[in-house]
Amino acid sequence: MRVFLNFNSNLLYKMYNFFKDLFFIVVGCFFAALGTGSFLLPNQLSSGGFAGIATIIYYFFEINMATTILVLNIPLFIIGFIKFGFKFILKTIFATFLYSIMIDVFEPKPAIIEDMFLASVYGGILIGIGLALVLKANTSTGGTDLIAHIAQNYKINLKMSTIITVVDAIVIGANLIAFKKLQVGLYSVIAIYIIGKMIDIVFEGVNFCKIIYIVSDKYEELTEIINMQMKRGATGLYAKGSYTQKNKMVIMRVSKRNDIEKIKAISKRVDPNSFIIVTDAREVYGLGFK
Repeated sequence: MRVFLNFNSNLLYKMYNFFKDLFFIVVGCFFAALGTGSFLLPNQLSSGGFAGIATIIYYFFEINMATTILVLNIPLFIIGFIKFGFKFILKTIFATFLYSIMIDVFEPKPAIIEDMFLASVYGGILIGIGLALVLKANTSTGGTDLIAHIAQNYKINLKMSTIITVVDAIVIGANLIAFKKLQVGLYSVIAIYIIGKMIDIVFEGVNFCKIIYIVSDKYEELTEIINMQMKRGATGLYAKGSYTQKNKMVIMRVSKRNDIEKIKAISKRVDPNSFIIVTDAREVYGLGFK
């Protein structure tokens, strides 16, 4: 009976993950294709990557973007299959085909916005959200995001969005040379930047936290006041000054951004000589957080 229940539980979990990934892929491809086909492409703007190369080919040779994107991705599909296996590359091929088909759907439509700045902003937002959703499904639409997956497999210590942005910047350079329009290149850079930021926001959220470290000889008094006024505890870390060779206590506290200035003010009031370090915390899990 227990084996049967475990089997059903595992089956339900796999089905949930399958449909969740499918949802992310379909919705992500829709947003990315809408941003590319209805905002960037009609204004000759590039989203970078293979879509950017396909934009150049579209205007010079009148070959639709879907065909170009699929052909360019074939070598990456082969490498992806070798590196990640059949399951990953099957999802990637599906996402790439779906993305290409959806671009074809939006491609003949007139530009929703003819202002190049607004097109780069809103196109970048849509594409960034779309690519992030696809990446959340542990797959890609081919092109730069597949290159990013492959690069990370080689232990390149860069964020996915950073790799995508660097590769896309190279394509923007090609776009600038092809169209010989500085304005097109500059607006495309705006779109690329927004795409990278939107990927970060969807992956990591907008509610970033801060970590504040406080080194003070008045550790106990400071801890008590902070705990009382901020209604949340802190962690004491044992430390030793490398110059003074004195043992010290370091207060470490994870806080929302709007709490940091309050804590700094308390620290300076209690101990004007306190040493304070503030840094970003991208993700925090535990009581009071995620």
